[in-house]
Amino acid sequence: MESGLNFSAADLAQTRFAVSPMWEVVTSFRLLRDTTEPPLHRRWAAQVRPRLAQAGLDNGWLAELVPGHGFLADFLNPTPATPFPTLAAELDAIRASTPAQVRDDLDILRTKDPVGHRPSPRLRLLREAPEEALEKVAAEIETYWELALAPYWARIRQLLEADVFHRARQVAEHGSARVLSELHETVWWDDDTLHLVRRHCATMTRDQVGSGLLLVPSAFAWPRVLTRAVAPDPPQLAYPARGVGNLWEPRTNAATDAVAAVLGRSRTLLLTELDTPASTTQLAVHCGLSAAGVSQHLTALRNAGLVTAHRSGRSVLYARTSVADALLAPSEELV
Repeated sequence: MESGLNFSAADLAQTRFAVSPMWEVVTSFRLLRDTTEPPLHRRWAAQVRPRLAQAGLDNGWLAELVPGHGFLADFLNPTPATPFPTLAAELDAIRASTPAQVRDDLDILRTKDPVGHRPSPRLRLLREAPEEALEKVAAEIETYWELALAPYWARIRQLLEADVFHRARQVAEHGSARVLSELHETVWWDDDTLHLVRRHCATMTRDQVGSGLLLVPSAFAWPRVLTRAVAPDPPQLAYPARGVGNLWEPRTNAATDAVAAVLGRSRTLLLTELDTPASTTQLAVHCGLSAAGVSQHLTALRNAGLVTAHRSGRSVLYARTSVADALLAPSEELV
């Protein structure tokens, strides 16, 4: 199946990129719903799935609004106001969704249900009292973010920002048409029209959406291109970011010796171990240090901006920041 989005000169002039936390929420949650192992995200999913099950998020609001296939509730992906919006800003936009938008999305979800289930209590509340229900949706998204994405966000955002900067440079060097044709194998530009095949989520035609185009790189959209088409907003196209296949590859190397000379062996060992987020207890076991010693070192590393802390149930997960990643990078990468 193919669709085409016509462009005027004004539409091309209003085409822009954005990194959207909410697109990462919905695409990563959908990926986790799949019973098969995600080949590109196996390491991440193995860590996150138990946390979500323990918190009951595998059967909550997101599970109602993000089915395993097909249409996604459009109000979950509001148009970013800036190139790099915060999750808080996007949650504010979700809370401000109009009752009409919410009900339209619920109607589409209902028609796409292959079994034809009766609306659940959550979806009935969303229809009858959207303002109250959207607060609950936003609260669950915040919890999901802390468990599934916040500990990894420095790494994910680095990937997405690199994609945006690369494509912006390509626009300057080669023009928009070439960049649009290189987004994905199912997307190409021809005769002032952006063509999409095997599209997901929404049909995009110019008479149904606003002007311009919003391009959103995603770590979790692969292998698909996802779309959002809600007037009067510009159409959105979420596509797999460049380099996503290397997202979860270990990043530690021989540069740790030089870092250890400055930070000390124990703190460098902790940073090395934090290639994936871990708790104080896990770090103590893996590094052969006392829990009290690990806690003291982590406090110092956090104060220096080298690690971040994220609540996960009764424990706290520590994650390495992009600053720490840069410290541990091979010296030739820092030139």
